[in-house]
Amino acid sequence: MKLSRSARLGALATAAASFLVVAASSAPTPGAPGIGDSYFPLLGNGGFDARHYALDVAYNPDTDRLDGRTTLTARATQNLSSFDLDLQKLQVTRVEVNGRRADFTRDGDELRITPKGVLRKGRDFRVAVTYGGVPEALNGPIVFGSDYGWMKTPDGVFVACEPNAASTWFPSSDHPADKATYDIRIKAPKGLTGVSNGRLVSTYDKGGSTYTHWRESRPMATYLATATIGKFDVKTGRTPSGTPIYVAIDPVLANSNNVDVYAVTAAATDYWSQVFGPYPFEETGAIVDDMPEAGFSLEVQSKPAYSAVRNETTIVHELAHQWFGDSVSVERWKDIWLNEGFATYAQWLWAEHQGTRSAHDSFLAAYNARPADNPFWQITVADPQRDTMFASAVYQRGAMTLQALRERIGDKAFFELLPTWTRIHRYGNANTAEFIRLAERTSGQKLDDLFQKWLYTTGKPAL
Repeated sequence: MKLSRSARLGALATAAASFLVVAASSAPTPGAPGIGDSYFPLLGNGGFDARHYALDVAYNPDTDRLDGRTTLTARATQNLSSFDLDLQKLQVTRVEVNGRRADFTRDGDELRITPKGVLRKGRDFRVAVTYGGVPEALNGPIVFGSDYGWMKTPDGVFVACEPNAASTWFPSSDHPADKATYDIRIKAPKGLTGVSNGRLVSTYDKGGSTYTHWRESRPMATYLATATIGKFDVKTGRTPSGTPIYVAIDPVLANSNNVDVYAVTAAATDYWSQVFGPYPFEETGAIVDDMPEAGFSLEVQSKPAYSAVRNETTIVHELAHQWFGDSVSVERWKDIWLNEGFATYAQWLWAEHQGTRSAHDSFLAAYNARPADNPFWQITVADPQRDTMFASAVYQRGAMTLQALRERIGDKAFFELLPTWTRIHRYGNANTAEFIRLAERTSGQKLDDLFQKWLYTTGKPAL
């Protein structure tokens, strides 16, 4: 069929308009300064996906100065004219993108980088940031009122960064939704040991310094990265089931041990591998430092970090996080109960495994310990709000939710659900709605009422 002249002109105009729309949609634009987490709107960054961090850090405990170079390999998810990284306080002296000097500006904790050319969607690029200064620990109501992040110790530094302190010591896309693999190289004064995530690649002395190189080959959230430095007694080996283990303990604490950290770590790693599915990382272990002022421990990926000698219950809690929090990480911080409720419930399972108390009795003890007018019951566990995201209700009521679920669907379905959850979301991110759907699919039951009662409603639930 032959088109008329007017029809041909109309078709050309339509094609031209379509071309302009496509051209406009592919025009380079700045990446967003945050991923839009309601608790931390400016954490993480838009426009790219972090793939691998190479961190080179040198720390001098005498001056508390850190000098670093971070090289991030990322993949553009849009045509980028510029992009942000998160970095708090430290001074940046040089930025390169794909080997070429790049312009940069600072706006609060945002480092805005403008490369020489457009970074094309779907292509990898590499950004290297050279920086230095004295890192500052964070504080406030979020983490039990304690300092957290980069914390100076008598002989070095204790590094535990949940939820938003990784960017106090390296530039990053500082949100668990943007996981990456890591190479972490630490330079410290000779006689001190730098301990980090994954497997130890190499260690050597040169001049007056000790160099250690660690590699985490499994995706990791930024807050789980560490570069803890100090004097440590190190014990290595394998768990009875064969998982490599590395335990570093500050010698100051050697005579205050009320628990065999190495033995409990080995036993719990193997037991959780039976209950939760295969251990997700290359190595298990512990970092036990002399930093009691911190008042908390953290599920550092592959090696939980303890700010003092802790008890068996704390160790099994932090090791359970290797599955719930580390391998399967939250998409947004409001779902933190998926980390803390599960790790707390693991403590109840451990007591049941040891024959000291059933999970049902632990549930009743937690439930009966708090009267109905206790503020504990006024936290909405599924969205506890930023400043109370680590409130005891997130831990305890989160664990109660799991026991209520277990008693509703039965042990067979429940203990099928847990390893299925960790397998489906292994090395990724997940949310509460996905867990509810999986629980319903695994059990064949509608469970809206149970989760509404325990996660989304304030007040003490009736049993």
